[in-house]
Amino acid sequence: MTKENIVNEDIAMLPISAIAQSLGVNQRTLRIWDKEEILSPKRTAKNRRHYSLNDLKKGRFIVFLMRNLAIGSISGVKIVFKLLEKNNIKKENYMSYMEEIALLVGIDENVQKENIEKTSNKGAKPKNNKNNED
Repeated sequence: MTKENIVNEDIAMLPISAIAQSLGVNQRTLRIWDKEEILSPKRTAKNRRHYSLNDLKKGRFIVFLMRNLAIGSISGVKIVFKLLEKNNIKKENYMSYMEEIALLVGIDENVQKENIEKTSNKGAKPKNNKNNED
């Protein structure tokens, strides 16, 4: 593989709006995650948050934990990260490891879908239309 084909996934280049849209979360959520140090992007010279591709991957994992596995608090996410680190799980294996653990405790795909439905509108403003369909 030549150097031209290697992508540096640590380069911070994505603004908060792009990450929020990609993860399906509010920008305020990302600011909270930054403050709580579970997803801390790099800062530009103008102090704006810029995220890397690795930050995006970590954000997807956090969303998975919170939505699919219904880990509903930042403290819970912090505990998961600490356990993964303590058990020497490589970052690239976080998702598969947690999927395996979820199955061991009975959180299969159906339960995950139910969890997503329960948590996807959490904190969202109620819609004004009567039938709530898009």
